[in-house]
Amino acid sequence: MLKFIISGGPGAGKSTLLEALRDKAFCCVGEVSRQLIQQEVAAGSHCLPWLDLSCFARRTLDRMILDFKKASDNEKVTFFDRAIPDIIAYLETGGLPVDEIYYKAVKRYAYHPRVFMAPPWEAIYVNDNERWQTFTEATTLHQALVATYRSLGFEIIELPLVSVNKRVEFVEKAIAPWVERSNQEDLTFLK
Repeated sequence: MLKFIISGGPGAGKSTLLEALRDKAFCCVGEVSRQLIQQEVAAGSHCLPWLDLSCFARRTLDRMILDFKKASDNEKVTFFDRAIPDIIAYLETGGLPVDEIYYKAVKRYAYHPRVFMAPPWEAIYVNDNERWQTFTEATTLHQALVATYRSLGFEIIELPLVSVNKRVEFVEKAIAPWVERSNQEDLTFLK
């Protein structure tokens, strides 16, 4: 089924949107990096983005591939809070080389070619234990994400700066033609 990415810099409302989409019975995959940061901190590990970004990127890739494969088993539209191209953008922003394994993974694990991008939104931006970046750094990361996704051939659909309910409506309206087309293809296959 269709696999859509919701990306953007930190603190732009992605997780809130995913939670609202989950409430509407969509399949949603949470942000891997937040989960990994919590696990690595709890374990006393140095495999954290601010200590060893290369190590963290590799673990994130492994988890994102696992999540992609799990999502491939369901027949629902699935939304991902970030995806493999995000890793490339973070490595580039960190001034680190991007191993070919990341580019191969983008090709092998094919998400929908249109990506929902949450732009920087200072009014809702807050720091927490997993979000250490300043708003300026979050904006820089957003720009890198947009550039990376475009360079990989994705089309960006910018999310409006509106309430979460309005964002859900925006997303549902945006995906409707692809869902309908996908359903028609499934019916054709059954004939």
